Amino acid sequence: MTDEVKEIFASGRGPGGPGTGGGAPAPPAPAALAAKVRTLAPSMTRSMQRVAEAVADDPAGCAALTVTGLAELTGTSEATVVRTARLLGYPGYRDLRLALAGLAAQQQSGRAPAITTDIAVDDPIADVVAKLAYDEQQTLADTAAGLDTVQLAAAVTALAGARRTDVYGVGASGLVAQDLTQKLLRIGLLAHAHSDPHLAVTNAVQLRPGDVAIAVTHSGSTGDVIEPLRVAFEHGATTVAVTGRPDSPVTQYADHVLTTSTARESELRPAAMSSRTGQLLVVDCLFVGVAQRTYESAAPALSASYEALAHRHRAARRGP
Repeated sequence: MTDEVKEIFASGRGPGGPGTGGGAPAPPAPAALAAKVRTLAPSMTRSMQRVAEAVADDPAGCAALTVTGLAELTGTSEATVVRTARLLGYPGYRDLRLALAGLAAQQQSGRAPAITTDIAVDDPIADVVAKLAYDEQQTLADTAAGLDTVQLAAAVTALAGARRTDVYGVGASGLVAQDLTQKLLRIGLLAHAHSDPHLAVTNAVQLRPGDVAIAVTHSGSTGDVIEPLRVAFEHGATTVAVTGRPDSPVTQYADHVLTTSTARESELRPAAMSSRTGQLLVVDCLFVGVAQRTYESAAPALSASYEALAHRHRAARRGP
């Protein structure tokens, strides 16, 4: 082992280490490893990507390798292997090897093989349904496995006590922002969704401590979403980022970061479209958490909104 690697192990540098301030978070469970790789790979250096892809593609084989062996396999250095392990949330390479062994055991426990083929232009519709269903299930599982429940609980607490909540999102993420605000309105909370960047900023100026601002952006670099969140942050509101990139620009203005996963990209299904599945899961988690915290007022509000719309549903069933 090189002196540089020994120094990294000894100093505790890297994500979650003592150098970052505060206690180190628990390493992700083995099942969350593949999701973590998919989420963080775009922001890694190319050499770190090779290490991350290797451990995700062949956990059993990599679990049997020393740090030197994995470095040789991926054409990188021992220091790169250790840094990659830390970026993925493990204190060191030994912890990553244990997670890889656990993941390999899960994969060998008799589960059906994963569907990994992208949707082709000439696929039969039955194959399209099967592939989409698998991708959606995997995205939900990856998002759940990688979601920081401490951050989620803090965001729920802020929302439950907020004077008002503003949610920012554009494009597909704008639909998710609308979904969250509609849910919050149904339980009697004041919430607004903003897809117009000018209106978003002018409303963010009015926020203050006790209010909540939420930015929904898969890339984490959408300027029309980052700007109003920055304004809300500077005015003292509690800010939350729902993003697929935990190290993206939007997170520098977020008190709480909720990370989503996304299905594999394809020509027919880019990330901007497939990201919505994970985002909607996070939105539902936020809503249910808030409804639990505010149950005494949320339950009557839900009943009242149902009753207010019931006659419309009855009329639709009767027809013209």
